[in-house]
Amino acid sequence: MENIFLKKVRRGEHCLGTFSFLTTENAVEALSYTGMDFIIIDAEHGTVEAQTVAGLVRAAKLHDLTPFVRIKDCSRPGVLNMLEAGAHGLVIPQIRTVDEVRNIISYAKYFPIGMRGVSVGINGGYGYEPFASHGLQGYFDVCNRETLIFPQCETKECLDNIETIAAVNGIDGIFIGPYDLSVALGKPGVFDSVEFRSAVERIYTAVKAAGKIAIMYTVDPDEVQSYFKRGFQAVTLGTDIKLMISQLRDIVLRAKQ
Repeated sequence: MENIFLKKVRRGEHCLGTFSFLTTENAVEALSYTGMDFIIIDAEHGTVEAQTVAGLVRAAKLHDLTPFVRIKDCSRPGVLNMLEAGAHGLVIPQIRTVDEVRNIISYAKYFPIGMRGVSVGINGGYGYEPFASHGLQGYFDVCNRETLIFPQCETKECLDNIETIAAVNGIDGIFIGPYDLSVALGKPGVFDSVEFRSAVERIYTAVKAAGKIAIMYTVDPDEVQSYFKRGFQAVTLGTDIKLMISQLRDIVLRAKQ
């Protein structure tokens, strides 16, 4: 198991991805030809289930497009189902407490970081990947390193606890959900307020202090570079559906002029 996204981040590269709602394998394969570094298959707001995710993950991995999944909730089945489907990382929505995060780590990471149930499945080549044939602890160590866990900071409670949450052992970074965060701050969709900008700065500072990965979400392509320059290692740009519609609408308008 090799997490190419993680290798790029460690080399200091900026990574760009999008949410995947076009839940067919050829759509994911097509995204791999765009130059994007990762996708986030959305099981929170989308309708995709683990069996479909397994096929999407395979399509992404064939073309070095790192597949993450945003799961439905922070329950043990919610975490394990998508890891067993082959996800190279999870984005966990609606986090509120430090205890929730610690529980997620216990479900998602193997001993000694967590207590994930032993399963040598898709990402271990069902036991036939070379790294899976050198003892169980060696297998655990690779999976723990290459499987990334990103709590999503989008609630007031998570923001209030962000320094502690970002520092939890086993957390690999924080994903900022700006829309729900703006709602939590009492100003839905207002991203230029002092409160919102201060919240983003606080989250970024906490993640940086913890030595973790900071991921921002935006729907505006013009904002991507500003987040990279600020220090974010990764940015998620919109969704595949919205990007497709936007580009096609522009093409149609120009074609009909």
